[in-house]
Order: sequence, then C-alpha cells, then structure tokens
Amino acid sequence: MQHERLLKVLVIGDIGVGKTSIITRYVHQVFSQHYRATIGVDFALKVLNWDHKTVVRLQLWDIAGQERYGNMTRVYYKEAVGALVVFDMTRLSTFQAVLKWKGDLDSKVALGNGRTVPAVLLANKCDQRDHGLCPKLPKLESFSREYGFIGCMEVNPSSFSVSFQDDTNIDAAITCLVKSIMSLEEESATADACGRQS
Repeated sequence: MQHERLLKVLVIGDIGVGKTSIITRYVHQVFSQHYRATIGVDFALKVLNWDHKTVVRLQLWDIAGQERYGNMTRVYYKEAVGALVVFDMTRLSTFQAVLKWKGDLDSKVALGNGRTVPAVLLANKCDQRDHGLCPKLPKLESFSREYGFIGCMEVNPSSFSVSFQDDTNIDAAITCLVKSIMSLEEESATADACGRQS
C-alpha cells in the first residue's frame, strides 16, 4: 500500500521572473512565450511516484510578484513546507529583491519545529547567458549558503540556474527541494517517535 503525502510549495519572486512559466514547464512539460501576469495566487498540482511506497502530491502555489507588498502573503504562505525563490538573470533588480522575498517567507511561515521552510534559489533564464544579456552577479553558491538557501550536492551545492525555455535544471531543482522536505519530515517523525518512547 502506498503512503500519500501532500506538500505545499510556494513559488515566489518579483513580477515577470518566470514563476508561472517554470510551473507550466514542470507540471505540463510545455513552453509558451505568451506572458500573462498572475493576479493574487494560482495553483498547480504534480503527482510524483516518489518511491515504491510513497506518492507525493506536490501543490505548487504561484504567488503574484506584487504580493510581497500586500497583506495576503501570510494567508498564501500558511502550511507551506518549502519554497522556490525565483529571479530573472537578465534583470539585476529581481536578484536584489531575492533577500526581501526570503525575509518575507522566513518571517511568515515555519515548520512545526520552528525551523524555516527549505527554500531553493532559482536563477531563471540561464539560456540568455550565451547572448550576453545577463549582468554580473555574485557567486550564487556562496550567496545561497550565506542566506540559508538549500541545494543538493549531487546536482548543485546551493542554487540552480534554470530555464523554462529550454527546460534546464527545473526537474533537478524541484526534486532537490522535495528531497529536503521529505528528509526533514522523516527527521521530525523520528524525533516524535523517540519522544513518545521516553
């Protein structure tokens, strides 16, 4: 019998960084050049056969870029267990906003044990590097570690350069986040079991 897990993951970042396009690419495996701004929040669901005994229902919450300035993020963030923080590599201002998004996230949602929810930093539109359209950014690995973003050593130590256009690293980044969430939930369950035995 398979165990089913529902995981609420937030996708946050400034307006126009490609959050909706990343979700569409990941969930539906399609790329669209037609941009439509998200108003408030939108949802998508992806079912993952995680292992032989676990099915993960990944609920992706696409939070509109302008929402950080509103009061609704606390409601949208409620019960989230992870986040993708996205910026556009071609727009330096969206990178500069990353810490504001991370701070907003960390101040409004926490895991049951009080720890911050795991967050992966996504540097979107990496396909534009070859065209010379990306401004100079700090080393993302050291930046990510310094500010508490997670990564997966087998793929990338602390951040992911992604592209919804050519489907670069999107699966790897989300798999990394889900692994981290599942690992934290296992740790919590083990700690709870040990606490009950004592």
